Amino acid sequence: MAASIVANLSPPLVANGRQQPLFRTLQKFTLFATGGRKGRVSFVAKATGESSESSSLSIVKSVQNVWDKSEDRFALVGLGFAGIVAIWASANLITAIDKLPLLPGVFEFIGILFSTWFVYRYLLFKPDREELFRTVNKSISDILGQ
Repeated sequence: MAASIVANLSPPLVANGRQQPLFRTLQKFTLFATGGRKGRVSFVAKATGESSESSSLSIVKSVQNVWDKSEDRFALVGLGFAGIVAIWASANLITAIDKLPLLPGVFEFIGILFSTWFVYRYLLFKPDREELFRTVNKSISDILGQ
């Protein structure tokens, strides 16, 4: 048994009452159904259309634009280096804390408590979800300078 399904996908992102594309849409998405044992069907998915090279090229172009528009390139290099060092240091710190016998359990309990509070505070009721959505959008616009 073999079947082929072709569909056009376009995942929109709704923000501030208007639709904006979050990612580039796939031109075609093909599914092949292949028969296995009786009562089971396995699917093989293959995306066709735009390649990931175009998205990586757009990232490279945006980085080049920031580099070209920058007046203080030495500061950008310093910030990049500081970011890499911060990620490395935080990974090593987490590894060191994880090796201590009591602290991982305490931190896991604190994480569960915080996650429970976050769900109750922001995700359980619709007005709270809207407030979280407005806060995230405001933070994103502040970061991007819009």
